[in-house]
Amino acid sequence: MQIATWNVNSLSVRLPQVLAWLAANPVDALGLQELKLVDDKFPHDAFEAAGYHAVCFGQKTYNGVAIVSRTPARGVVRNIPGFGDEQARVIAATLDTADGPLRLVNCYFVNGQAPGTDKFAYKLEWLAALQDWLRDELAAHPRLALVGDFNIAPEDRDSYDPVGLKDTIHHTVEERAHFQRLLDLGLTDAFRLFEQPEKSYSWWDYRMLGFQKNRGLRIDHILVSQALRAGVTACHVDRAPRKNPQPSDHAPVVATLG
Repeated sequence: MQIATWNVNSLSVRLPQVLAWLAANPVDALGLQELKLVDDKFPHDAFEAAGYHAVCFGQKTYNGVAIVSRTPARGVVRNIPGFGDEQARVIAATLDTADGPLRLVNCYFVNGQAPGTDKFAYKLEWLAALQDWLRDELAAHPRLALVGDFNIAPEDRDSYDPVGLKDTIHHTVEERAHFQRLLDLGLTDAFRLFEQPEKSYSWWDYRMLGFQKNRGLRIDHILVSQALRAGVTACHVDRAPRKNPQPSDHAPVVATLG
């Protein structure tokens, strides 16, 4: 099966692109971030016509996440239990697959703005709460994948300018330490299980010809549990949608599980 993640930066704007991508890349499950619409506006009918079920957690103007899947989702959880948060950032669900239940946790991680700000402090608190909850989720659901826009470039090779951007947002020691703590829970970065082209990124700024000059960051990730790791046969960034007219600034990341 294949699972994917994509920050679409407004589903109302990008819905035709998402449907076209699914038609060309019929993945079994897709985590979407930055829907930027409320639940009542979610286009369930369009996804059903394309052969997909969907569960969503929306918010007006900002944030919002959804899981689009071939099989119905069950055991849906919205946001981190016990962590008070007005932002729609997390949706988790169990999908029944031929190899057994798969717990898919889809997140739009906090951006954080800049070190030293209230938004950065919120990011670190959110990350700590996510780790505590995922520890329990992994115990209950050994076959688990964490996907989403993490807003963290975990290593220098995940940034087009690691020296110039050192200690700025997405690159800080604190953010990278939190990414490592996710790995320490028993998760593995699926993308790094394979040899990848140099300068592989998943996000490019709209400004200053960011995509054309490949001035990007790898901040969209698929992390898999130990029970899934051996079955991962491929993982790649699909740059093609970033070439669309009016694209999202992110590209989909796709992992194949044997």
